[in-house]
Amino acid sequence: MLIPEIVKILTNAGIPENEANIEVKLLIEHFAGYSLVDILMGKKLDEEKLKLVEEKAKYRAQTKKPIQYIIGLADFMGQKFIVNESVLIPRDETEILTRKAIEIINTNNYKWALDMCTGSGCIACSIAMNTKAQVIGTDISTEALHTAFSNMEKFELFNKATFRKSDIYSKIRPEERFDIIISNPPYIPPQLKNSIQTEVSFEPDLALYTQDEKGLEFYEKITLDAHKFLNPNGYLLFELGIGQSQDVANIMKQNNFKEIQVIKDLANIDRVILGKI
Repeated sequence: MLIPEIVKILTNAGIPENEANIEVKLLIEHFAGYSLVDILMGKKLDEEKLKLVEEKAKYRAQTKKPIQYIIGLADFMGQKFIVNESVLIPRDETEILTRKAIEIINTNNYKWALDMCTGSGCIACSIAMNTKAQVIGTDISTEALHTAFSNMEKFELFNKATFRKSDIYSKIRPEERFDIIISNPPYIPPQLKNSIQTEVSFEPDLALYTQDEKGLEFYEKITLDAHKFLNPNGYLLFELGIGQSQDVANIMKQNNFKEIQVIKDLANIDRVILGKI
């Protein structure tokens, strides 16, 4: 089977052609060990490995399982992070949150950062790689924390990024203080679960959905006690769900945060909110 025929397996399943081309490239790189340069130079793909790529493409087409879970890796901040079905697949929107956090940390020479609802640890690890700050990542999911720890090991961030099981602030010690708290929390209201696209249904409910009808549960919980763990003039940053910026801004104002800013994504959607205590 030729590469264009493998691409066709995906496009016939409703995957847009540009995405299908990218996904087949990822499958070839991961399962056949061939880079785009190898392909462009006309190096011949091993027939057995090509067959494996075909099988993986058929599996993707039949199940709609995200390509990142199939290969076990996701691109984020220029790195390939380990992912599996216990963690969210990091999105481009989360890079906006992470880059802003890195900018604030480096501008202020901050030393301590807390990443809540850390999941794969992609935010915590990226901050540890790009700043001098020590980062603690917390999550309630043991399986997610195993993945975060694997990413910490992969990028050799020993003593730079550490991970802890904690339900919000439950395992943060009273004497611990941070210069910045970052979170990409669950923010999808439960009533939207039935309308979510098939690919997203593979991701963990625990990391996606709230219990309340507006998706504000975790913004409220994290903001309420943030002042207990932030240093003076410390920052709180959140990723936002669509249409949530005003509600979250109000929550932050009610909890004495000031200088609140909202950052839009490339689709002009309010995507990140930040404020100072």
